[in-house]
Amino acid sequence: MLNFIFPIILITFSNVFYNICAKSIPEKTNAFASLSVTYTIAAIFTFLLVCLNNNLSKGIFSQFKNINWASFIFGFLIIGSEYGYIQAYRSGWTVSTCSLVTNICLAILLIFVGILLYKEHISINQILGILLCIVGLFFISKK
Repeated sequence: MLNFIFPIILITFSNVFYNICAKSIPEKTNAFASLSVTYTIAAIFTFLLVCLNNNLSKGIFSQFKNINWASFIFGFLIIGSEYGYIQAYRSGWTVSTCSLVTNICLAILLIFVGILLYKEHISINQILGILLCIVGLFFISKK
């Protein structure tokens, strides 16, 4: 059960502080300079985790042999996501609505991605959820 719940807890708390950090980057700071520091820290920390988390008897570089195209594209997409959040906060979005709106949009789009790419099935509850999300977006975005 913990293996099922722990990732959700980790994602949730990481995203809370992620959004606090994104909103706290000073407007005068070049967003890409800030992201450079962010990725340097992330690269060092993840490399240390590779060393601590795997059997290195075959060498450190053997841990990277199964990486495919997705890891490279993922890097570009993370930059887009993080830069997008920084710019959203700088343009006036609030912490209480920015993440909510983007995650609702994401959830709606991923239902269709699941159907089209992964042959997942959509239920009546999901259809109702989509409709409620769209209504919620209307009310959240209305000023």
